[in-house]
Amino acid sequence: MFVFIYIYNILLILMQKLYEEMKMRIEATIKLKRIPDHIRKQHKGFREWDFVLSKHDHQTILQILIDGRDSNAVDIEGNPLPTLVYLAREKRPQHHHHFKAGSMNALIRVSSRISNGPIILNVDCDMYANNSKAIKYSLCLFMDEKKGDEIAYVQFLQSFDNLTKNEIYASSFRVLQQLELHGLDAIGGPCYNGSGCFHRREALCGKKYEKNYKVDWKKVSDTKADESASYLEETCKVLASCTFEHNTTWGKEMGLIYGFLVEDIITGLNIQCKGWKSMYLSPERDGFLGVAPITLLQTLVQHKRWMDGHLQVFLSRYCPLLYGYKKIPLKLRLAYCPYNLWAANCLATLYIVVMPCLCLLKGISLFPKISSPWVFPFAYVAFVHRAYSLNEFLWCGGTFRGWCNDQRMWLFNRTSAYFFALFETILKLLGYSRLNFVVTVKVADKEALKRYDGELIEFGATSPMFDILATLAMLNLFGIFGALKKVILDVDEDLQVLEKFGLQILLCFVLVTINLPSTLFQE
Repeated sequence: MFVFIYIYNILLILMQKLYEEMKMRIEATIKLKRIPDHIRKQHKGFREWDFVLSKHDHQTILQILIDGRDSNAVDIEGNPLPTLVYLAREKRPQHHHHFKAGSMNALIRVSSRISNGPIILNVDCDMYANNSKAIKYSLCLFMDEKKGDEIAYVQFLQSFDNLTKNEIYASSFRVLQQLELHGLDAIGGPCYNGSGCFHRREALCGKKYEKNYKVDWKKVSDTKADESASYLEETCKVLASCTFEHNTTWGKEMGLIYGFLVEDIITGLNIQCKGWKSMYLSPERDGFLGVAPITLLQTLVQHKRWMDGHLQVFLSRYCPLLYGYKKIPLKLRLAYCPYNLWAANCLATLYIVVMPCLCLLKGISLFPKISSPWVFPFAYVAFVHRAYSLNEFLWCGGTFRGWCNDQRMWLFNRTSAYFFALFETILKLLGYSRLNFVVTVKVADKEALKRYDGELIEFGATSPMFDILATLAMLNLFGIFGALKKVILDVDEDLQVLEKFGLQILLCFVLVTINLPSTLFQE
């Protein structure tokens, strides 16, 4: 036992030393704002950047850093290392690079030439593996003797390692991911969420599922190319060039689909419509962890991009109700629609937020009197719906304050981000706007991170979205003041005012409370 502990401690010290060395190299690179000279000399792929004038206009840069076929490619314990390839696809101003989808398709083609592994793992740049058994779990599903051959991809839960205790920006989608997505396994599987996903290469490359399709995993041999690493580097560059996809089905039927802000959603739908199924995997220990936005503006911008893309899908020829007709079950087609129509939901939310306070200022009653028995249906629906929502959130491991933050972000998103997404989608349909992929910021300054850890709302830069939020909050506050003015000035009629407008005053009060700074709710 003591020997085991001694060896374990030595390994920890070695691992810590390697980590510190890697950390120093990264910090040195950031400080210099370039790759250090001694590292550049080791890898010709880095040296090629010296001849590049712009990151948006350069040739294909490809280098096999570790050749897994080489007997000398081993770790410190003598175990063989996997092939590691550095790739920067060609970019030219006159050719659209199709953002993340174009990058993924280039990687798919190059990897098929070098290794051609039957399973592909896709993760974002800000994500890392958190569960060493994630690959094993996925392969167990792909290799299942009864249903494994039907599965095109296995989607892991999208989790984040920087969430605060009470999730100030409600970035975890706790109820959606832990309850709703699990139910999709029974009707064809969940949608593809863009990261933390294992793909079957054949399905991702456009192959249609056939009823008698069967994979003999025992006969799946090593299909790596026999050519030398230098030869592969030169011949594979054309696969990542700007013109390779011309007059091909890449971006249409093969690989990730182009032309949508949510290329992952439309790609998953396209794969399912070809007969494949998917699975949702949520192990006790999260498979992959990423970074959630740490400011309010970043969160709203991210939601705006998602909802803009979802609505774009619904209004295109890929609308699940039409495109999936006789291809996927009706239940699965309907399951896509709530997410596709989240942006349009902003109209109903804005009506609920604006009309009660305006009618309260004008003295118009929208609800029955408190003394009327017809008030019970309204009160019942409001109370039960909120109680059910709170119970779901707590059952999924959240806190009460986390639920309150979730309700606040529900209002913020639907009255600002979703409204802008709807407006921008309409402009695109009318030809007044073009596809614009906004990348979520992955790096934050220390002050913003400190406020985020303290669960303080960080507004960051100014934005028209904040104007909408402030206007709606002030409008409801004026509605409450108007009602209080009537109660104070008309002493004889104060009870009648409360009885007639009680529910409207309560609704306005709740909307104002949701907009209060989070510092007022600190424990």
